[in-house]
Amino acid sequence: MDNRRAEIKTFLASRRARITPEETGVPTFGGVRRVPGLRREEVAFLAGVSVDYYARIERGHTSGVSPEVLDAIADALRLDEAEREHLFDLVQATRPVGPGARSARRSVTTRVSLNLQLVLDAITVPAFVQNLRGDHVAANAIGRALYGDPSDEPGVPFNYARFVFLNPRAPEFYRDLDRMKRNNVALLRQAVGRAPEDPGLQALVGELSTRSVEFADLWASHDVLRYRSGSKRYHHALVGDVEFGYESFEVTGASDLLMLVYTVEPDSPTAQAMQLLANWSVPAENTY
Repeated sequence: MDNRRAEIKTFLASRRARITPEETGVPTFGGVRRVPGLRREEVAFLAGVSVDYYARIERGHTSGVSPEVLDAIADALRLDEAEREHLFDLVQATRPVGPGARSARRSVTTRVSLNLQLVLDAITVPAFVQNLRGDHVAANAIGRALYGDPSDEPGVPFNYARFVFLNPRAPEFYRDLDRMKRNNVALLRQAVGRAPEDPGLQALVGELSTRSVEFADLWASHDVLRYRSGSKRYHHALVGDVEFGYESFEVTGASDLLMLVYTVEPDSPTAQAMQLLANWSVPAENTY
């Protein structure tokens, strides 16, 4: 519980640190400003709650806090959709679980159904399924061919964040590696809010924090992100530079699984590269 309250404290403090009183038009309170951004009393003023009440919330004491108050705080701090959802997840994780209540513990899925694998196999562009941890749970043949050897560590599941920060192939593969690193850290931070009890997620964050100084620095920013749509830019060892759009879809019946389907512009260099890669690749049994 203390760790969950600490998450709320550091998250809210990091969000108010990035906003100045001038940006919000809030009356400034007297005295020397010892912290960047908004003070607690200024957030309280913007949210329409007492200073003591907001201070209690920021310390992680959220018993009885209504969704309306959380929305008011989110508005005051100008949280985006992902950040707002993360705040609600963090607060939910501090609530006691009584008889009939939904547990904050969420199991993380590591397999997909045969039907879902058949759906992936029917898609002609790279398509993947990943869980909250960012593990590659499943992929189609062209998706496996795009990433090549899924892991340089036998017996360790392919994981996006582990690949980005620890795999020596990553700097050559990702054409925008810095953005991929920031995004993967933000996705993991969001996942921790949704599944704070998952031991695999805790172990992954611990591993990356100890093995990568850059990951630890980015983790301290408390930025969060949810997959929606966007772009991917890679350099494949066999077919060269490729660029995709992508769309994400939650998997029915498994809220911790996300399907990513890459989009390819017809007759583009990427389309030609994917056709060449498909011709060279022999469909293999899914090993993710």
